[in-house]
Amino acid sequence: MPRGAFSAVGVAAALSVALTACSSSGGTPAADPGNAQSGGSLVVGVTSDPDTLFPWKATQFTAVNVLQNLYGTLTEFDKDLNVVPGLAESWETSKDGKTLTFKLRQGVTFADGSAFDSEDVKASLDKIMDEKTAAVARASLSSVESVKAPDKNTVVLKLKSPDAALPANLATVNMAMLSSDDTEEKLTTTPNGTGPFTLGKRVPSQSITLTRNDAYWGPEKPKVGSVEFRVIPDESSIVSAMQSGNVQLAVFNDPLVAQTAEGGGTITVTKTPQLNYHVLQLNARRGDLKDVNVRLAIQCAIDRKQVLDTAALGEGEVTGPITAPAFKSDPDKRPCPTRDLAKAADYLAKAGKSSGVTVKTIVSQGEYATSVNEAQNLKAQLAEAKINLDLEVLESGAYVDRWVAADFDAAVALNGGRPDPDGSYGRYFTSDGNLNKVAGYSSPALDKLFAQGKATTDQAERKAIYDQVAAELENNAAWIWLFAGYTYTATTSNVQGFVPMASGSLQYLRTTSVG
Repeated sequence: MPRGAFSAVGVAAALSVALTACSSSGGTPAADPGNAQSGGSLVVGVTSDPDTLFPWKATQFTAVNVLQNLYGTLTEFDKDLNVVPGLAESWETSKDGKTLTFKLRQGVTFADGSAFDSEDVKASLDKIMDEKTAAVARASLSSVESVKAPDKNTVVLKLKSPDAALPANLATVNMAMLSSDDTEEKLTTTPNGTGPFTLGKRVPSQSITLTRNDAYWGPEKPKVGSVEFRVIPDESSIVSAMQSGNVQLAVFNDPLVAQTAEGGGTITVTKTPQLNYHVLQLNARRGDLKDVNVRLAIQCAIDRKQVLDTAALGEGEVTGPITAPAFKSDPDKRPCPTRDLAKAADYLAKAGKSSGVTVKTIVSQGEYATSVNEAQNLKAQLAEAKINLDLEVLESGAYVDRWVAADFDAAVALNGGRPDPDGSYGRYFTSDGNLNKVAGYSSPALDKLFAQGKATTDQAERKAIYDQVAAELENNAAWIWLFAGYTYTATTSNVQGFVPMASGSLQYLRTTSVG
């Protein structure tokens, strides 16, 4: 498919993290644009049902996309992934970098009508930091020593050391601000956030409908009266639903489906480069993968460009660990930048496995479109190096459960990238990271480097540190990074105002209209 087939949305050349003071700038089958009172309705086609409605534990893409429209965070990202005010209208960092003071917006309410204030922020951050909560973003608050709420509109974070990544890390829905009165049990069925929408109706495995929050604090209220996320198991079927007028917006991973969608003439497709990355995760704490030589053999036996060409029609680029433009890794700086079967054989020999190894590998069917094709290509390539990927294809929910439990030797995965490398990998590859069990690898060297990266505010110095992080990960073949691709946002002709983001976020549903 020609590269110019879609209009491209660029990623900012550099993504900055603000540590200085920052102030604010100011279930129907089809859409019903004629309903002025409701503002019309928007139907979004998705391939899987959210596996949780509790934001602190959401890792599945659909769940994250739904929840970021129900909940608010202290900071947010704008369309270029700059950190901007959210529920905090401003923040300041002390000269020594160890105190971060947030001034909160006034007049913000939760969906149940209760007021949002500093006690909710303190309770939320304290609970996220509590290991018992099992929040997936806990490691992002590892620099926080204490949270104080001196008055209703002020929150003060005392830090153990400066943390350049913290403002960006606070912008993810895994850091959503919850009411201090709410519990996980309650929120699992009845979300109660400060976001632009509230929960309307849910039909498990079929649809989840959000309704406009007319009390939303933003400068503009959402334009549509409701957004329905309709579960349609495969992307090709979503295209058919769009062509028949039953779905107005969808985000595709498969470039062939995107090409088909735009070929009909009634659907516009926008191509957006992504921070997300395709990866073969290896669990270095299990079986033969404990030996770095086995992992390096896998790394050397894979032609990443072939995976990209086979699974995604060449739509993307081979990547190293870090995809954020300001910190981007050089994929040529790895032990085997190109496929080298002789080297792979040498590494297996060093591991005493010249006869080969078998690696049990989980694959998701439904979470993203190219997963099975990627897995099959990897299996075929590795077989030539006497490495057998024993594939187990799982539906999305079962895959996520196994992934979170680290119940795999290897996993074919599409993981979310972030504008700051600490947000992407601190929780995975530090020894006390709350997803380190999932990552399967850590080292004292990485612990030291991640600590340095957070404590350094100079952008060039941080880039040099995260280059070392990437080298440590690649030289030890912690995982096998494959490629970063695109998402393809498809909209029907009556949809305006949606802004695709390199993070994959659907936060701009709040500016979308149907008419």
